[in-house]
Amino acid sequence: METWIIVVFFIGYLFITIEHQVRIDKTISALAMAVVCWTLLKTLNLTVVALSPAKGLVAVNPMDNPTVIDQALLHHLGTIAEILFFLIGAMTIVEIIDMHRGFELIKQAIKTRQKVKLLWIIGLIAFFLSPLIDNLTTTIILITIVRKLIPSQAERYWYASLIVIAANAGGSWSPIGDVTTTMLWIGNKVSAAKLIEYVFLPSVVCFAVPMLIASFLPPFRGNIEVSTQQERNAYKSSLPVLLVGFVSIIGVPIFKSTVHLPPYMGMLFALALMWFISEKLKPIKELSTEESVLFSTHRALSKIEFSSILFFLGILLAVAALESIGVLFHFAESLNSAIPNENLVVFLLGCASAVIDNVPLVAASIGMFQEPLDAPLWHEIAYAAGTGGSLLIIGSAAGVAAMGMERISFFWYAKNILWMALLGFAVGFLSLIGMEHFSF
Repeated sequence: METWIIVVFFIGYLFITIEHQVRIDKTISALAMAVVCWTLLKTLNLTVVALSPAKGLVAVNPMDNPTVIDQALLHHLGTIAEILFFLIGAMTIVEIIDMHRGFELIKQAIKTRQKVKLLWIIGLIAFFLSPLIDNLTTTIILITIVRKLIPSQAERYWYASLIVIAANAGGSWSPIGDVTTTMLWIGNKVSAAKLIEYVFLPSVVCFAVPMLIASFLPPFRGNIEVSTQQERNAYKSSLPVLLVGFVSIIGVPIFKSTVHLPPYMGMLFALALMWFISEKLKPIKELSTEESVLFSTHRALSKIEFSSILFFLGILLAVAALESIGVLFHFAESLNSAIPNENLVVFLLGCASAVIDNVPLVAASIGMFQEPLDAPLWHEIAYAAGTGGSLLIIGSAAGVAAMGMERISFFWYAKNILWMALLGFAVGFLSLIGMEHFSF
């Protein structure tokens, strides 16, 4: 019976990938896929499995516990809601900064019109900003900035895709840069110092290889066409709001480490602070009567891509259904039993994270392997799970955000970016194995 859920999942993913061909919005496919998967799970009374830190993989039959499926759905919805509220908070903060024209200051600071130079500037910012505020928020901020600099959406596809690769690579060497590295860090599998020591250089390789290749591709030759849109002047509030916005976002991981509450709580506090500052620094004297009416945080909230958030909800709920019937755990265990080489198993898990959510894959790995703190295996898992999602646009939270913001096609990304991302991922993984071989 579990096969029906798997079939529905793959049909839903197929419709997401051929969105433009069938002319059905991917959000429709994602939401329908999630609801049908959970409906089958409920009506067929399938056994639900969960990963217990003490007992490993535990199976519960609905006949023994009639509410087990409802409890599983509520558990996954709570986990997903944390991500969605984090995303809503980050996107609203970005919109508030944009409303105050804070990004105009960054646009004015980036003087270069050379496409390849802009690529490296944006890429380096993504790589080093992601470890501080996480790959998802970094992607949202930088795509918003790129929109100000590049009028052509076709050209922005390339920049947005390389931002995803750079942000995922940067997040993989920081304990707060990606949800999977945070899981390993909190689970006492890696220490922050050793994670940075061993994964930083492979992450640089994973980032640099695609960037070097892209530098010689036609889309990054020549200069950027100057936008025909009228340049907007910054307000007096632009710089203060921009600074407060970045400080508040960077303060989210500090809030988490200090108060020990989930990251979304810190992001909601940052949003409250930004909302307050925005209202107090409202540039009334610089606005016309018509502009003054429209200038509010409520307006910024209305500009959020809620279709992207619902798409994210659908994808994660559907993956949660697969996790609940044990498919993802059994997949990881099958790989481990079928392939004797642990390095190859981790590499394949990284590739699989481009299709399947990397969170349950890492959770399964934590249950499968019993290696001690800072063992080479955990560094490999941190790298593979963090960067493997870059292989496909739907493989990471950063990719899904970019897909929603710029409407990047699944097949466009697979055709133009996959090979570069795979080469960087593979070379970086080999460099990590080499480093640990000589160290251990």
